[in-house]
Amino acid sequence: MPNPSRTSAVALGLAALLSPLSTLAATQVVTSIKPVELLVKAVAPEDVEVTSLVPSGSSPHNYTMRPSQRRALENADVIFWVGPEMETFLSRLLGGEEFSQRTVSLMHGDEVPAAEAVDAHHHDHHDDHNDAHSHGHGDGEDPHIWLDPALALDMAQDIHRALSQLEGADTEALDANLARFETSLHEAEDNIRHRLEPLANISLFAYHDAFTRYAGHFDLKLEGVLTLNPELSPGARHIAEVQDKLRAANQPCLLTEPQFNRQWWRSITNGLDITFSTWDPLATDVESDRNGYVNFLQGIADNALSCLPEKTR
Repeated sequence: MPNPSRTSAVALGLAALLSPLSTLAATQVVTSIKPVELLVKAVAPEDVEVTSLVPSGSSPHNYTMRPSQRRALENADVIFWVGPEMETFLSRLLGGEEFSQRTVSLMHGDEVPAAEAVDAHHHDHHDDHNDAHSHGHGDGEDPHIWLDPALALDMAQDIHRALSQLEGADTEALDANLARFETSLHEAEDNIRHRLEPLANISLFAYHDAFTRYAGHFDLKLEGVLTLNPELSPGARHIAEVQDKLRAANQPCLLTEPQFNRQWWRSITNGLDITFSTWDPLATDVESDRNGYVNFLQGIADNALSCLPEKTR
């Protein structure tokens, strides 16, 4: 059930988009990262043009935007991002007067919040999930919300609501696409949960906290993360604690990410009996279409299942 206060907030935040000259067919949507693009593709009519800012192989935590991407933001009708906790390189820009009324923060469910309002927006309908999985960079909440299917559905609903506010919006297509997405998402969740049952006794470790929400949603045993913040090198005490957990774990498997330095985590695990698997929280190789997000979730399950002993022989 949509939250009335969030619905009105989105409507107010996007009021500046309404124009008698605009139609959804001409809508230019810019997303910060590929997973958000996949959610937009799941909901939007096919003639909406969607582009993402962070390219393959880059991290949204420390990305430097090109001038051409600034121009894409200037031409965008709607900008979707997770929020200032995730895409730190966009915080100042999207919070400014030029873009704030065209921007929707999917972590908060509205336009970019003012700096003093960020804490208040933390306690919206996402809280039930955030309370269980708050392992964010530093002491904040975990910003990798698209990796929890329940929160991804919330994000899709926010995207639907934002696009529906546009003059000339094809609301029938938007409604049908959102309903189809919700059905396919729930079917995928049931399928993935069944597929992941063999991992019940496998001790999983992750490079950083990006995997936490996915593991929590599907009841996987995530024993630890190598670094609490990918922008900072972990301290010696944390490294020693992780190494102790790895030694004591049952069939430990480390899920690494292609965006980060491979040599660093190899040095930490040198000499330990560990299985490795690589997964990509940014969905780099996933085809960007209406089924992309569900395929993304299934792909992560494939990566996790490669931790099984029989897969490594």
